[in-house]
This record gives sequence, C-alpha cells and structure tokens, in this order.
Amino acid sequence: MNTLVLATPEQEAEFSLKFPNRFYLHIQDPAELAHFLPQAHLVFDFLLHEQPERLKDYNTAARGEKLIVFCNAAKLQLAALAAEHGPVNFHLCGMNALPTFFNREVLELSVLREASKREVDKACVFLATLYELVQDRVGMVTPRVICMIINEACYTLQEGTATQEDIDQGMKLGTNYPFGPFEWANKIGIKNVYELLQAVYEDTKDERYKICPLLKTKYLKGEEF
Repeated sequence: MNTLVLATPEQEAEFSLKFPNRFYLHIQDPAELAHFLPQAHLVFDFLLHEQPERLKDYNTAARGEKLIVFCNAAKLQLAALAAEHGPVNFHLCGMNALPTFFNREVLELSVLREASKREVDKACVFLATLYELVQDRVGMVTPRVICMIINEACYTLQEGTATQEDIDQGMKLGTNYPFGPFEWANKIGIKNVYELLQAVYEDTKDERYKICPLLKTKYLKGEEF
C-alpha cells in the first residue's frame, strides 16, 4: 500500500518510531495533497482535525472507496466531522494520535462505518501492527481516561492536598503508568489536554470532565507544569 503521511515534523518523528521499517512519503503542506493523493492507498492525516474543510479533498481523490484515511480523532467524532463536511465516499477512520499515544504497541482506532473495519484490518496487517477498535466518540478511550486523571490531579494540587512531585510519583508507583499526571500533561501538551476535556465535556456534560481552574490558567498563560 502506498502510504502518505501529512504531519508536522514532531508527529512524523513519532510515526517513524512506530513504523521504523516502512517506506512512506511525508508531507507537511496540505496543498501538496492534490499532487500525491492519486498514488496513495493509505493516508495518515495528523492535521485534518484542525482543517476539517479539507475532507472534501479526499472525496475528490477517492477511487471506488479504496482510499483509507486515518485522521487524529482524539478531540472529535467522525460522525460529526462527516455530517458537517461530508459526504464521505472513502474509508474514514480515526486514530489516537496525541503526543505519546501513537508510538505504542497497540494503535487505538475508530471507524465511521462498519464496512471500513475490514479495510482497517488489511491496513494494520500491512503495517504489521496490533490495533484496537473503539467507539466513535469524542475523546476515544485512552485520551479521555488520561486527561480526566490529569484534571483530577489538578484539583488535588489546587486544593493543596499534595505537591506536584508527590502526585506524579504516587501515580507512577500506584498504577505503573510511565508518567505522572503532570509529566504526562506536559508531554501531551497543555493545549491538547484542555481542548480534549472541553470537547468531551461539551459532548457528555459529565462533571468529571469539567476543567479545573488551575488547568485552565495554565492553558491561558501557555505554561507547563
């Protein structure tokens, strides 16, 4: 499968770590899509969620619904994307592509249509990667859980119950996670954590995802923990 990756240099670096032995074409400018799409069978578009109007570009390039497009779906629902910018005449799939989440043993994926599951399986066999399909929901599964933990940790720090260092160390020792919540927030990006929680809260109205004022302040000031 001819593979095209539209991503920033940082995103492409994580992609190359996940698939070190796979040949693919990396582009950074969406304007180049029109030139390279006719030869592509598989596309990883890390930027589509920020430029959803580009969905129509894939409709133009799709060849008999053979094109498979994975987009970063951590902050959006594929069904909502298709409803606003569709129709979709190709295999639109979601991936958890937030920083630190893509280069893992198991890819976290979703699909717009049931018929795309078979194509996802073919693509993952070609890429020699394990994968898990999750429901097409804002936040997917892992990002939703980790960002909720980060938000709860912010409330704990804000209330003065424990220090940032103690909270980070406690999570790593108690859960065997690779990072503490504040370490993870910095690696994911405060902006990503904030926007994901905001999107999940708007989708669910679940108080667990209501953003802590401390996290909001960090986001507004562009600060890390």
